[in-house]
Amino acid sequence: MRELTYISGGQRSGKSRYAQQLALGMSASPVYLATARIWDDEFRTRIQRHRSDRDERWRTVEIDRNISDLGRHLLPEGLHIDGEATSNSDRGITEAPDSPVILLDCITLWVTNFFSDAHGNMDSAMEQIIAEWDRFALLDIRAIVVSNEIGMGVMPDNELARKFADLQGFINQHIAGHAQRQILMLSGSALEIKGAPV
Repeated sequence: MRELTYISGGQRSGKSRYAQQLALGMSASPVYLATARIWDDEFRTRIQRHRSDRDERWRTVEIDRNISDLGRHLLPEGLHIDGEATSNSDRGITEAPDSPVILLDCITLWVTNFFSDAHGNMDSAMEQIIAEWDRFALLDIRAIVVSNEIGMGVMPDNELARKFADLQGFINQHIAGHAQRQILMLSGSALEIKGAPV
């Protein structure tokens, strides 16, 4: 990964809006990497609202778990890993002078998918998530990643929810630790934690 910007904050803090503005400032045609599964009608409406926020400049790719497969979804552009094109096509690249800008929104939903599939086994989910993130980090991209700071809210009243909050916190630390730039959103305002542009 050539560049990683990590944006976190509470629910409705302005994370997605800010991340989209940032992505459009970096690329005329960014890629929106959506990780959500549609759990119910309310969530379907929420996803539709997010889709309506993005215009024709965006390309949307939906991957609920194996985000390292992104390169296959972007052919013939041919993202590559460690100098190897992700496609056997002659049109695949091995050098990317201007790596694509990817907005991954969001880590919380991505983590939820692993946690759900692992039936609440935090250790199993964490091992799979970190392994998949580390594969994703090998892609030749500039990434903006959005996540929730759910641990800053009310302490959950059940064990499963507390385990998920812990898992989310550990994954946030893992990803943020590799970011060149980290931003915390508070009520629509961006607070630069590290790597603010000069």
